[in-house]
Amino acid sequence: MMDEENELIALRRKKLDALRSKGVEPFGAGFEPSGSIAEVREKFKEGDALRAAGRITAHRDMGKSHFLDLRDATGRIQIYIHATEVGAELVDLFRLLDIGDLVGIEGICFLTKSGEPTVKVRTFQLLAKALRPLPEKWHGLQDIEARYRQRYLDLLTNERSRVVFEKRIMIVREARRFFEERGFLEVETPILQSVAGGAAAQPFGTHHKALGLDLYLRIAPELYLKRLLVGGFNKVFEISRNFRNEGISRKHNPEFTMLEAYWAYADFEKMANLVEELICYLAEKICDSLTIEHHDADGKIARRVNLKRPWRRARYHDLVREVAGKDWFELSSKQRRDRATQELGVEILAQLADFEVTQHVFEKLIEEATVDPLFVTHCPKELVPLAKQNAEDNSLVDVFELIINGTEIAPGYSELNDPLLQRQRLLEQAGEETQKIDEEFLLALEYGMPPAGGFGIGIDRLTMLLTGAESIRDVILFPLLRPKK
Repeated sequence: MMDEENELIALRRKKLDALRSKGVEPFGAGFEPSGSIAEVREKFKEGDALRAAGRITAHRDMGKSHFLDLRDATGRIQIYIHATEVGAELVDLFRLLDIGDLVGIEGICFLTKSGEPTVKVRTFQLLAKALRPLPEKWHGLQDIEARYRQRYLDLLTNERSRVVFEKRIMIVREARRFFEERGFLEVETPILQSVAGGAAAQPFGTHHKALGLDLYLRIAPELYLKRLLVGGFNKVFEISRNFRNEGISRKHNPEFTMLEAYWAYADFEKMANLVEELICYLAEKICDSLTIEHHDADGKIARRVNLKRPWRRARYHDLVREVAGKDWFELSSKQRRDRATQELGVEILAQLADFEVTQHVFEKLIEEATVDPLFVTHCPKELVPLAKQNAEDNSLVDVFELIINGTEIAPGYSELNDPLLQRQRLLEQAGEETQKIDEEFLLALEYGMPPAGGFGIGIDRLTMLLTGAESIRDVILFPLLRPKK
């Protein structure tokens, strides 16, 4: 297979030399088409002159004439060249073209006998000679990895992949429109931070030479966005690149995109309403439906996610009791561990704190089993140290976790604005690593932050949901991969 590919590459290089010997530059200068190929097809009118540019995806050599297909991301159009129109020399040049070459042409529109819109070439310009053959198809594990490493080839040859990324672009664009129409201001906060706060995660570290300062790539923009609430911006959002030096999985990539929004004088229930409205808005804009189909490897429907409103809301403790027993929270710590491992089949590591044992049960038996949208509310305060304490039960916080299709899509909560309680919570979270406390954030809170609601939603996971992709690598153009040996 490798020898065959090397022979094809050698043949293309010979054609490259032949083109240059005939005075043709194989990597041409700019060419101005009449528009994208879709726009050329829209403008198509028999007898009119049009200019088109694209990649050759089919080539039918018929001796004195050639039929070729030109394609770009918007579509395909057929072009035709004949010796009587352009001369034998130009027709011979077309024999030196290959599938994958980029060309620009100008010609006259006509319909073939079968009614195919076609451009009869009058002038031609080679824009880029492809020195390697395009892959014909992708299959198997190795080829799946190649799709991620050589995304440009994936986009060229896999229409499904191209559609996914077009939808991702639309999701980001429409999300911006959604928030702007509701009076939210889009802001930018630092990527380099002296304290990596806003989430419990391992950061990537770096060093600024001029200031002699250790810095971290942000794990979340939250603490800076809340400073803006203190500063009087009542509605803010940011679409941010975040970085976490942690594992890679079907749902995790070390570099990912989040949308976070904060709304002064709102609470977690208002934010839940906003998230529900946002996702339904995007589903109808992007998918034209509130029913999202996810398919298996054979293309069959594996499950349908129903986004029709209103979405279910249930308290964390009630959900855990449903799967772990009504007496779960009355058991001792040891009894909970024993039941989790012996009766529920949930593996529990010895070093886990008691609240983490319950969280593992929640993740395995509730989160992973949930398909349609579920807002899980009133979680233990240990899980969300930045959330406001519940007025009726100070062991809980006013939060929601939105779960769809077995994945946490968006956490949100009523923000904690008590600087003294916030310091206590952060100290409990940091333990002995008190240098991880963001003193500048706590200082800002002491000037008074209005009560507010906030949430974060992963753009990558949201794209997986709305496109039916099963891996985060399928919705990130260039996911992080182990170096190729």
